[in-house]
Amino acid sequence: MLIAADKFKGSLTAVEVADRVTAGIRKAHPEAEVEAVPVADGGDGTVAAAVAGGFTRHEVEVTGPTGAPVTAAFALREGTAVVEMAEAAGLQHLPPGVFVPLTATTFGVGELLLAALDAGATTIILGVGGSATTDGGAGMLDALGAHLLDRDGDSVPWGGGGLRELVTADLSTVDARLKNVEVVLASDVDNPLTGPKGAAAVYGPQKGASEEDVQLLDGALTHLAEILGEQEAAAAPGAGAAGGIGFGALVGLRARFRPGIDLLMEELGVEAAIQRAALVITGEGSLDEQTLHGKAPAGVAAAAGRAGKPVVAVCGRLAIDRKQLRAAGIERAYALTDIEPDVQRCIAEAGPLLEQLAEQLATDQL
Repeated sequence: MLIAADKFKGSLTAVEVADRVTAGIRKAHPEAEVEAVPVADGGDGTVAAAVAGGFTRHEVEVTGPTGAPVTAAFALREGTAVVEMAEAAGLQHLPPGVFVPLTATTFGVGELLLAALDAGATTIILGVGGSATTDGGAGMLDALGAHLLDRDGDSVPWGGGGLRELVTADLSTVDARLKNVEVVLASDVDNPLTGPKGAAAVYGPQKGASEEDVQLLDGALTHLAEILGEQEAAAAPGAGAAGGIGFGALVGLRARFRPGIDLLMEELGVEAAIQRAALVITGEGSLDEQTLHGKAPAGVAAAAGRAGKPVVAVCGRLAIDRKQLRAAGIERAYALTDIEPDVQRCIAEAGPLLEQLAEQLATDQL
């Protein structure tokens, strides 16, 4: 059987999920043949999944979302780099309880891309999600050499709030090596840059933005698109991903957008592993409505369905009904809350509980 599950956010990495499920299965059936391919959909955990799949991990110090230095990693294999924007500009780099919605920058993402270029990358998969930022990718472009200037000819301040001061923009000065590099924007969301379904309106509140901040940021992102003359790109699927860094990648890096799980499954050999499996086990921390729209379990289930392989899932909590599960190609879901109703305990003791759950799964399915 194949374990192709994403992380349980806040509790277990995708690799830890695979290890715990494997251990539980072998408690019930020591002789079971188990293959594990941890997966991700482009958000936080993507580099870890790539490393588990055979990529080499590279670490570099970059600028974090607040301007303080952070250690970030990217993954590299045979000229293909997996760069995870959350490594440089993710919410995990903010102090507990502290948000900086107007000033958080993606400058470190640009520095991470430069490190990948220095390491010889000719294809870059830019996984986006889990960001602390809403700057339209302006910080990233700044780090890569773009000129985003105010009326005095100075660089605009970092963060989405600073974009209000933007008067002129020149993207022709970005690192010349990018002209010969294929950049693929990997995301699990297809939001446009602005408007009611845009980066600020939908995701700004998760990053500490007040109602007033959301309006300010949406106006600033609209202004960025207008100054660049890229309103069409601003409306493109994925432009609003991760605080609008999708837009910056589309217009500044000539990136093409692809659903993250589809792209990562290709790179990690998931479809070939599915062909070898009699049963596919997928999952993530919360199986809910969002799962059905481009998250890793839905992508794995779709691929398994094309191969005619049955799929079950493990999760922390299950928030969709059996009909929705089956529509997504998942026959049954096993949730930690089935064996431990206390959600806080499920989070704190996710590993042992998941092992116990996997033992029950193996007893039922094998």
